[in-house]
Amino acid sequence: MSAAVTDTPAAGANQVLWTSTVAFTVCFAVWTIFSIIGLGVKDELGLSETEFGLLVGTPILTGSLSRVLLGIWADQLGGRKVFAAVMVLAAIATFLTSFADSYLELLVAALGVGIAGGAFSVGVTYVSKFYPKSRQGTALGIFGAGNVGSAVTKFVAPFVMVAAGWQAVAQVWAGALIVMAVIFLALTREDPDQVARRQSGAKAESLRSQLTVLKNIQVWRFALYYFFVFGAFVALALWLPRYLIGVYGLDVKTAGMLAAFYSVPASIFRIYGGTLSDRYGARSVMYVTFGVSVLCTFMLSYPPTTYIIEGVRGPITFRTEMGLVPFLVTIFVLGFFMSLGKAAVFKHIPVYYPNHVGAVGGLVGMIGGLGGFVLPLTFGALLDLTGVWTSTFVLLFVLVGIALTWMHVAVRHMERSAERKGTAGQVPELPEMQGFGEPGIEMRPRRAGPIADWRPEEPDFWKSGGRAVARRNLWVSTYCLLLSFAVWMVWSVVVARLPAIGFEFTTDQLFWLAALPGLSGATLRIFYAFLVPVFGGRLWTTLSTASLLIPAFGIGYAVQNPDTPYLIFLVLALLCGFGGGNFASSMANISYFFPKSEKGNALAINAGLGNLGVSVMQFLVPVVVTMSLFGALGGQAQTAADGAQVWMQNAGFVWVPLIIVGTLAAWFGMNDILSAKASFADQSTIFGRAHTWIMCWLYTGTFGTFIGMSAGFPLLVNLVFPEENALRYAFIGPLLGALSRAGTGWISDRLGGARVTFWVFVAQIAAIAGMIWFLQAGSFWGFFAMVLLLFFVSGIGNASTFQMVPGIMRQAVDRAEPNMPEDKRRMQAERESAAVIGFTSAIAAYGAFYIPKAYGSSIEITGTADMALWGFLLFYISCAALTWAVYSGPRGILRNIERRPAASTATALPA
Repeated sequence: MSAAVTDTPAAGANQVLWTSTVAFTVCFAVWTIFSIIGLGVKDELGLSETEFGLLVGTPILTGSLSRVLLGIWADQLGGRKVFAAVMVLAAIATFLTSFADSYLELLVAALGVGIAGGAFSVGVTYVSKFYPKSRQGTALGIFGAGNVGSAVTKFVAPFVMVAAGWQAVAQVWAGALIVMAVIFLALTREDPDQVARRQSGAKAESLRSQLTVLKNIQVWRFALYYFFVFGAFVALALWLPRYLIGVYGLDVKTAGMLAAFYSVPASIFRIYGGTLSDRYGARSVMYVTFGVSVLCTFMLSYPPTTYIIEGVRGPITFRTEMGLVPFLVTIFVLGFFMSLGKAAVFKHIPVYYPNHVGAVGGLVGMIGGLGGFVLPLTFGALLDLTGVWTSTFVLLFVLVGIALTWMHVAVRHMERSAERKGTAGQVPELPEMQGFGEPGIEMRPRRAGPIADWRPEEPDFWKSGGRAVARRNLWVSTYCLLLSFAVWMVWSVVVARLPAIGFEFTTDQLFWLAALPGLSGATLRIFYAFLVPVFGGRLWTTLSTASLLIPAFGIGYAVQNPDTPYLIFLVLALLCGFGGGNFASSMANISYFFPKSEKGNALAINAGLGNLGVSVMQFLVPVVVTMSLFGALGGQAQTAADGAQVWMQNAGFVWVPLIIVGTLAAWFGMNDILSAKASFADQSTIFGRAHTWIMCWLYTGTFGTFIGMSAGFPLLVNLVFPEENALRYAFIGPLLGALSRAGTGWISDRLGGARVTFWVFVAQIAAIAGMIWFLQAGSFWGFFAMVLLLFFVSGIGNASTFQMVPGIMRQAVDRAEPNMPEDKRRMQAERESAAVIGFTSAIAAYGAFYIPKAYGSSIEITGTADMALWGFLLFYISCAALTWAVYSGPRGILRNIERRPAASTATALPA
C-alpha cells in the first residue's frame, strides 16, 4: 500500500527526500548550463539574439517533452531506477557537448543535455509516494527547491569558463552528474508502491490507461499556471545574465552572480510555498502569487522614458527608469512569489490524482518546462523586433494577467454554482478541480474564503467558532485600516518638509497637496461603501490594501529629486486617497461579522485603532526620515536647509513591507459572508431617507474634524507658530482622538448616542472658541491644548454618531415597510445601517480636504487662520442644533429609546 494513504511517512522517507533533492539540484544545474556557456559560444560564433535564445532554450525543450513519459515510467518501473538512468544519460550528452565546434552540433548536443530536466517529473512521482497527503506539499516543496541548481551554475560556471573555457564547464558538470548518480543509488530505496507491487505480483498500469486522465481540462489549466510560475522562472534564469549585460553593462561574472540573486529565492522558498499550501491551501497561495507577479512584471516592463510637459514657464522634462538596485529588489520579490506558486501547483497533483502522479505531474511539468524553452526564444525575438529590453517583462505581464483572470473566472463560476446549490461552505481548495479528481478524493474546507452559514446571533454558533472567525477578521481588518490611514495622511508630514529639501512650492500649492488626499479619499469612500456586498470583504480588503503600494512607492521616488514636477506630486496626493477610501469598506465589512451585542465594540476597535494609523504615521515618519533605513536600496540622502541630512523617501518606503504583510494577511486570514452579498440597487434605498443626509452632516462634524485637523495641523502650526517644531507634537492629537473613539463606546451604550453627540458638539464649540482666543493671544501651548480637546471630543463623537445609525434605520425601515415580515425588516435595517455607516464616513472624510484648504485660503486672504476657525464654529453650532431638534431633544426620535432601562438598549449598535 502506498504511503500516501497512511498517516506517517514511509520508512527512509527523509533520506530519500534529501538525496533526491540534491540529485535534482545537480540535474537542474546541468539543465541550465547553456545560460552561461552559451555566452561564450555566442561570442565565439557571432550568434544573433534569436540564435542565442534558441540555443539556450533547446535543453529546456528536451527536458520538457520528456517529462510525461519519464513520469509514467517512474510509476511503472520505479522512480529510483529511472532517476539514476536520467542522470547517466544526461552526463554522457553533457560531456560530448565539449567536443562540438559548430552551431548545429551544439544544438544537437543541447537536445541530449535537456534530458536532465526530465528528472523533475521522476522525482515528484518518486518522492510523493513516501509521504501522506498532509505533508506532500512540504515534501514536494523541498524537492522542488532543487531549482537552486540554476543559481549554482550562475555562481560557479562563469569562473570556470573564464579560467579554462566553456568546454571545461561541460566536462566538470558531466562528472558531477555521474558521481551523483552513484551516491543516489547508494542512499535511496525503492518506493513503497514498487515494493508492494513486487510482493503481490501485480502489473503496473498501462501507458494508455495512464494517459486517459490527461483529457481533463482542469489538468491543462494547472499546466497554464505552471507555464508561468516555473516556465517563466526558468526563462528568466537563462535570460537574466544577457539582460544584465545588455541593460546595465555588467561583465559576465557579475551578471552571473546577480542572476543568482533571482534564482536562489525562487528556488529555496519553494519549500515555504509547500508549507503554506499545506496550511492555508494552494488556491490562496496561487492568488497571492499571481497578484504580486502582475504588480512586479508591470513595474519591470516600464521602459526608461523621458517626459516633456509643456508648462506655463516652458517645457518641463523629467526621466524615469529603473536602476540596478530597484531592479534586483523587484526580481527578488518576483522570484519569491513564483517559488510559492510552483509549490502550490504541485501540492494538489498527488492529492487529486494519487494513482496518476506521473502522468499528471509529467504533463504539468512538461508545459512548464516548455515555457522555459519558448520564452527565452521569444525574449530574443522581441528584442530583435522592438529593440526594447523591457519587452521581456511586457510579455510576462500579459501571461500572468491571463493566468490570473482565467483562474479567478473559473473559481468564481464554481463558487456561484455551489451557492445556488447551497453547498458553498464545502467548496474545496481550487474548486475548479471539483468532480474531476480520482474517485474518493476529498479536500478539506478552506480557513479563509466564503462562509455560507453565518449565524452570529445564535449563542451556540457564536461560542463554538463564530467568535474566533469574527475576531480574526476584525484584527486583520484593523491592521489593514491602520495602514490605510497612515498612507492617506502621510502628506501632512511630507508636505511640511518639502520646502526644506529644495522644493520651491508656494504656500497655496503646499496646502493643496495636504488637502487633495482628503478630497480623493472622501470621493472614493462613496464608491467603497457599497463594494463589500458586491465583491466580498476578503477580496476587496486584499485589493484595497495592495493598492496602497502605488502611492507608497511613488512618494519614495518623487521626493528624491527637487526637479520632480508639481503635477507629479498632485497625482501622488490624489493616489494617497486609496487609503482614505478603505475606511468605508472596512467598517461595512466588519459590521456583518458580529452580533448586535458585540457589534459596537467591534466597530469601535476597527475604527479607533484604524484611526490610530494617523498618529503612528506622524510619529514614525519624522523618525525614519532621519536615518538611512534601507541603505543603498532606499536611495541617497537629501540635504535640508539647516544642513542636516534626511531621507524623505523613507516616508513612503517604510510602509511597503507593512502593506505587503497586510495584503497577505487579508487574503489568507479573512472571509466573505455570502448572506451579506447584495447589489448596489439593494443598498441604494438609503439615498431616499432624509436621516442618511442628516447623519452625513453630523458625522462630518465629528470625523471630519478629526481627519481634517490631522491633515492640516502640522502645516498650520508651521505657518502661524514658525518658532515651534510642529512635527514633534503632531501625532499626539490623532493619538488622543483614536484612543478616545476606541475606548468610549460604552458611554454611548449607557447614555445614548444622540445625547452624547449633542454634548460633543457643545464641547467642540468651546474648543474652537478657545483656539481663536489663544491664536489671537499668540499662545502656542494654549492653542495646542484646545486642539487636543477638539481631538478628544471628536473621537467620542465618532463613536456616538455611529451608535445612532442602527436605531435610526430600524425605525425608518419599520415605518416605510410595515407589512414586511419581522426578520426581513431586521435584515434590511442591518443592510441599510452598514451602507449608511460607509456612506456617511465617505461624506465626512471631505473634512480632510476642506479643513486644510480653509486654513490655506484664510491665511492667503486675511493673513491669519481666524476666518476658517469662525466658519468651523458656526458649523458646530448647526450640528448641535440639528442633533437636538431631530434626535435628542423633546421631539427627537431617539429620545424615548435612549431613556429606556439599560437592558433594552443592550442590542444597540454603539460605535
